[in-house]
Amino acid sequence: MSASERLAVESWEALFRAQSTLFRRFQQAPVWAGRNPREYDVLYQMSLGGESGVRQRDLMNRLMMSQPSLSRVVDRLVSDGLIDRCPDPRDGRGALLSLTSEGASLQRRIGAAHAKDVAQALTSRLSDDELMQLRALAQKLVCAETRDVDHGARGAA
Repeated sequence: MSASERLAVESWEALFRAQSTLFRRFQQAPVWAGRNPREYDVLYQMSLGGESGVRQRDLMNRLMMSQPSLSRVVDRLVSDGLIDRCPDPRDGRGALLSLTSEGASLQRRIGAAHAKDVAQALTSRLSDDELMQLRALAQKLVCAETRDVDHGARGAA
């Protein structure tokens, strides 16, 4: 393995460990109001979807969750009155998901508390310059990977 390859692997391991360590901390925080982070992530992504609702397959593309896992979470949130499911007028087989007022309120409450927890955890360890570098590097990786996946999907078609 070349020095550059070793550095890449070590960088990935450090990034993965940092994410895992912080995620464990955030999971244990008392901000979830009886929910879990996966449920909150669905509520958060739905809050970005707009008034007309979100198709479940579009939601799955934005989340790091398998289709069966997402279906279970969505079913639970529908059952608990936090999400509404209605037929998609553009696709007779599909459904649109939207936040109920209770779901939107819960998402805002948890989101505000979680954002404070994240900010405290990161600002206590990194300077503003380091946070800007971290954000830029993470965005660069996501954009490059998204481009690679998009090009691969088009090339396969």
